Amino acid sequence: MRALLVAITAVVCTPLFAAEPLLIYTERKPVLIEPLLAEYTKKTGQAVQLFTDQAPVLIERLRAEGTQTKADILMTVDAGSLWQAAERDVFVPVNSTVLTANIPSYLRDSKNRWFGLSQRARTVIYNPAMVDAKTINTYADLAKPAFKGKLCLRSSKKIYNQSLTAMLIARSNEKTVEATVRGWVQNLAQPPFADDTLLVQAIASGQCAVGIANTYYFARLKKDDPALKAQILFVEQDQAGKPGAGMHVNISGAGIVKHTTQAKAAQALLEWLSGADAQAMFANANLEYPVNAKAKLDPVVASWGSYKADPRPVEAAGKLQVQAVKLMDRAGWK
Repeated sequence: MRALLVAITAVVCTPLFAAEPLLIYTERKPVLIEPLLAEYTKKTGQAVQLFTDQAPVLIERLRAEGTQTKADILMTVDAGSLWQAAERDVFVPVNSTVLTANIPSYLRDSKNRWFGLSQRARTVIYNPAMVDAKTINTYADLAKPAFKGKLCLRSSKKIYNQSLTAMLIARSNEKTVEATVRGWVQNLAQPPFADDTLLVQAIASGQCAVGIANTYYFARLKKDDPALKAQILFVEQDQAGKPGAGMHVNISGAGIVKHTTQAKAAQALLEWLSGADAQAMFANANLEYPVNAKAKLDPVVASWGSYKADPRPVEAAGKLQVQAVKLMDRAGWK
């Protein structure tokens, strides 16, 4: 795990009134959210600062700091991490009609301790020259013998895959999901990749024919190279009158730190981030999907059309994470 960053990245702004800066502990890259926070400061005069590192480090830091913490908000890039933070008693519940109106219930904590602020689908990417998309309707289809030597996956150590596996367990059972994951492992064209970008590039170059990745990784590459020889496929959709389970979605999100001294200001920022205009900026900065249905999509993302999402609460990604990791280990997913 990389060392904790010691510098705090401040949003450059000219406050309209004197206010104690809000401090966000965040796993998100500053470049993706600083412009948005600068806009908030411009509109309200509220200064905002960022302190960045990986979610597990930030959670433990908050636990260690306790009542002495200067942090007001914790922001992560996975529902599993948010659930872990809530279980570690990092957050304070928030009673906000604005947040509950703007954010669907399955994209926030059932106890209102954290809220999704952007969403990404983890779905199938394929090379149309090597795969007939009509042969893939579900994640489990990639475990079929027809895909032996054709599949690429990211490492099981990445929380995105742990959350995917956990949500598959939530909709089915461990035995069924383990059979699927074992099939994936048997079908691998090469060892798992370190990140989704390399995976998508491998599919486009023909090193493998198909894989699973977050939509925004594909969008970035497609925006840079419209001729990219890879396509996106929404799975678990309704087929021939049969209802699909819905595609797995994950979130980036945030909650208010339990020991903040600026709860009202922190809530105001989260509410603003959930609004339609801010949502468009927040999601489009990383080519994600907004959680607020009223927000406009980036044109690249919009060009893919709509999809049916898995309606199960994403907090299950955290609740079932331990089972998911053990299952992946048993199945030999490295």
